[in-house]
Amino acid sequence: METLDTVPDEDFLRLDHQICFSLHAATRAFNGVYREALKELGITYPQYLVMLVLWEHGELPVKGIGERLRLDSGTLSPLLKRLEAAGYVERRRSPEDERSVTVRPTGDGTALKEKALGVPRRIAAATGLSLEDIRDLRERLDALAVRLDAVDPDALSSCT
Repeated sequence: METLDTVPDEDFLRLDHQICFSLHAATRAFNGVYREALKELGITYPQYLVMLVLWEHGELPVKGIGERLRLDSGTLSPLLKRLEAAGYVERRRSPEDERSVTVRPTGDGTALKEKALGVPRRIAAATGLSLEDIRDLRERLDALAVRLDAVDPDALSSCT
C-alpha cells in the first residue's frame, strides 16, 4: 500500500495527482452547471448561496452570513448589494448596534425560493451520483475543510 512516505517526490508534482486541482476542476464544472440552472432565476451561484442561508435562517447579521458561507465582507457586501437592488433582500442597521447590519429576504426573495425548489434535484441528477454517494462525498469534503482549517501555517512554510 502506498503512503505519503513511499510515493516518489516527482509523482507528487504531477498535475493529475493534485487533489487541489481535482477540486478546482469539479468546482468549475459545478459553477457551469449552476450558471445554467440559475439562469431562469436571474441570480448567480454566489447569490444563490446567500439566498439559501437566508431561506434557511430568515434574518441574519451580515457577519453570520459570511461565517456560514466562509466569505469575507469584501466579497459578501457586493453580493448583498446586488440582491438588494434586485429586490430579493433588505439590509438594516441593528438598532442595538449601529455597526451591525442584518439581512432578511423580502417578499420577492421568499417567492424566489419557490422558483428555486427544483434546482437542487436538477444539480444532483446532473452529477450522476446516488443520494448516498452525494452525502458521502459532502461529508468527506466537509471533514477535509475542517482538517485543512486546523493546519498550522508554520508547518507548511518549509519546502524541505
